Amino acid sequence: MSHKYLGSCLCNTVKFEIIGVFQNFFLCHCRYCQKDTGSAHAANLFSSSSKLNWLSGKESVKTFNLATTKHVKSFCSNCGSTVPSIQDEGKLIVVPAGSLDVPLEIRPNAHLFTASRAKWDKDLESLQSFKGFPS
Repeated sequence: MSHKYLGSCLCNTVKFEIIGVFQNFFLCHCRYCQKDTGSAHAANLFSSSSKLNWLSGKESVKTFNLATTKHVKSFCSNCGSTVPSIQDEGKLIVVPAGSLDVPLEIRPNAHLFTASRAKWDKDLESLQSFKGFPS
Protein backbone atom coordinates (compact mmCIF):
# COMPACT_ATOMS: atom_id res chain seq x y z
CA MET A 1 0.00 0.00 0.00
CA SER A 2 1.36 3.39 -1.00
CA HIS A 3 1.31 6.36 1.34
CA LYS A 4 1.65 10.09 0.81
CA TYR A 5 3.79 12.12 3.19
CA LEU A 6 3.99 15.93 3.10
CA GLY A 7 6.92 17.89 4.45
CA SER A 8 8.65 21.25 4.46
CA CYS A 9 11.57 23.25 5.74
CA LEU A 10 11.39 25.61 8.73
CA CYS A 11 10.74 28.74 6.65
CA ASN A 12 8.25 26.95 4.34
CA THR A 13 10.23 27.87 1.22
CA VAL A 14 10.77 24.19 0.40
CA LYS A 15 7.72 21.92 0.33
CA PHE A 16 7.67 18.32 -0.86
CA GLU A 17 5.71 15.11 -0.95
CA ILE A 18 6.87 11.53 -0.74
CA ILE A 19 4.65 8.94 -2.36
CA GLY A 20 5.38 5.37 -1.38
CA VAL A 21 6.63 3.47 1.63
CA PHE A 22 9.75 3.64 3.77
CA GLN A 23 11.74 0.43 4.11
CA ASN A 24 13.87 1.66 7.02
CA PHE A 25 13.91 4.28 9.75
CA PHE A 26 17.36 4.60 11.32
CA LEU A 27 18.80 6.72 14.10
CA CYS A 28 22.40 7.32 13.02
CA HIS A 29 24.99 8.18 15.66
CA CYS A 30 27.98 8.61 13.34
CA ARG A 31 30.14 11.71 13.79
CA TYR A 32 28.99 13.05 10.42
CA CYS A 33 25.34 12.96 11.47
CA GLN A 34 26.20 14.48 14.84
CA LYS A 35 27.91 17.39 13.06
CA ASP A 36 25.05 17.69 10.55
CA THR A 37 22.34 17.87 13.18
CA GLY A 38 24.22 19.45 16.07
CA SER A 39 22.70 16.70 18.18
CA ALA A 40 23.23 13.11 19.28
CA HIS A 41 21.96 11.51 16.07
CA ALA A 42 20.09 11.94 12.82
CA ALA A 43 16.65 10.37 12.36
CA ASN A 44 16.26 9.40 8.70
CA LEU A 45 13.73 7.43 6.69
CA PHE A 46 14.96 5.40 3.71
CA SER A 47 13.09 4.31 0.59
CA SER A 48 14.24 2.66 -2.60
CA SER A 49 10.74 2.62 -4.10
CA SER A 50 9.13 5.96 -3.21
CA LYS A 51 8.87 9.06 -5.39
CA LEU A 52 9.95 12.52 -4.24
CA ASN A 53 8.02 15.47 -5.67
CA TRP A 54 9.14 19.03 -4.93
CA LEU A 55 5.98 21.12 -4.47
CA SER A 56 7.84 24.42 -4.06
CA GLY A 57 11.32 25.77 -3.45
CA LYS A 58 13.30 23.16 -5.37
CA GLU A 59 15.65 25.93 -6.52
CA SER A 60 16.45 26.65 -2.85
CA VAL A 61 17.60 23.07 -2.14
CA LYS A 62 21.37 22.68 -1.92
CA THR A 63 23.16 19.36 -1.52
CA PHE A 64 26.44 18.70 0.26
CA ASN A 65 28.38 15.48 -0.39
CA LEU A 66 31.19 14.85 2.07
CA ALA A 67 34.17 13.84 -0.09
CA THR A 68 35.28 10.19 0.06
CA THR A 69 32.18 9.18 2.09
CA LYS A 70 28.55 8.25 1.44
CA HIS A 71 27.43 11.13 3.64
CA VAL A 72 24.99 13.45 1.82
CA LYS A 73 22.88 16.27 3.19
CA SER A 74 20.30 18.34 1.31
CA PHE A 75 19.05 21.52 2.93
CA CYS A 76 17.11 24.71 2.34
CA SER A 77 19.57 27.47 1.42
CA ASN A 78 17.29 30.02 3.12
CA CYS A 79 16.78 28.53 6.62
CA GLY A 80 19.24 25.61 6.65
CA SER A 81 16.64 22.93 7.44
CA THR A 82 17.51 19.45 6.27
CA VAL A 83 15.24 18.19 3.49
CA PRO A 84 15.08 14.93 1.51
CA SER A 85 17.97 13.89 -0.68
CA ILE A 86 18.32 11.53 -3.61
CA GLN A 87 21.30 9.24 -3.08
CA ASP A 88 23.00 6.14 -4.45
CA GLU A 89 22.77 7.36 -8.05
CA GLY A 90 19.01 7.95 -7.78
CA LYS A 91 18.20 4.57 -6.23
CA LEU A 92 17.55 5.84 -2.69
CA ILE A 93 15.51 8.64 -1.11
CA VAL A 94 16.62 9.69 2.38
CA VAL A 95 14.06 11.77 4.29
CA PRO A 96 14.81 13.51 7.60
CA ALA A 97 11.97 12.35 9.87
CA GLY A 98 11.62 15.80 11.43
CA SER A 99 10.99 17.41 8.05
CA LEU A 100 7.61 15.68 7.67
CA ASP A 101 4.46 17.69 8.41
CA VAL A 102 2.23 14.66 8.82
CA PRO A 103 2.16 12.03 11.56
CA LEU A 104 4.57 9.16 11.07
CA GLU A 105 3.09 5.77 11.88
CA ILE A 106 6.36 3.83 11.96
CA ARG A 107 9.05 3.71 14.63
CA PRO A 108 12.82 3.51 14.11
CA ASN A 109 14.18 0.06 13.17
CA ALA A 110 17.63 0.50 14.67
CA HIS A 111 20.45 2.69 15.96
CA LEU A 112 23.45 2.88 13.61
CA PHE A 113 27.13 3.62 14.38
CA THR A 114 26.61 3.31 18.12
CA ALA A 115 30.39 3.15 18.66
CA SER A 116 30.29 6.93 17.97
CA ARG A 117 27.30 7.55 20.24
CA ALA A 118 27.60 10.75 22.28
CA LYS A 119 28.48 9.97 25.89
CA TRP A 120 25.63 12.21 27.11
CA ASP A 121 23.06 10.30 25.03
CA LYS A 122 22.25 7.64 27.64
CA ASP A 123 19.33 7.11 30.02
CA LEU A 124 17.64 10.33 28.94
CA GLU A 125 14.16 9.07 29.81
CA SER A 126 14.93 9.72 33.49
CA LEU A 127 15.43 13.47 32.97
CA GLN A 128 12.81 15.96 34.10
CA SER A 129 10.54 16.94 31.19
CA PHE A 130 8.37 19.94 30.33
CA LYS A 131 5.64 20.45 27.70
CA GLY A 132 7.31 23.75 26.74
CA PHE A 133 9.98 26.00 28.23
CA PRO A 134 10.47 25.48 31.99
CA SER A 135 8.89 28.22 34.09
